[in-house]
Parts: sequence; C-alpha cells; structure tokens
Amino acid sequence: MKGNFAAIALTVIGALALAVNLDLFELDIVALLRKWWPLTLIAIGLALFFTPEDGGRKGPGS
Repeated sequence: MKGNFAAIALTVIGALALAVNLDLFELDIVALLRKWWPLTLIAIGLALFFTPEDGGRKGPGS
C-alpha cells in the first residue's frame, strides 16, 4: 500500500500541475497549502495505518 500511495499522490500532483500549465483552471498553491495542510497529516496517518506490517515474515533461523 505504501508504494501505491506514493504513486497515486505523484500522479494526482502531476495531473494538477499539468492542468494549471494548460490554463484549464487557476490554482493558488500557497493559499491552498496554508488552508489544507492538516489534510497531509491525515493522509500520512491513514497510509501508515493501512500499510501492512512485516510481522508475518520469518527470517532465516526462525
């Protein structure tokens, strides 16, 4: 899940950047970050919560 989260986040950020560059809409990144920065903490927390642990793996000699 951790790799998928990063891939999806990069895809969404890239799509938004492309849309802004193509003048499909205006986006004030600074104002957006100033208002919605707690959402980043929530997303990271959810990603960590749903990431499977390696507790099921057993190393050599176990």
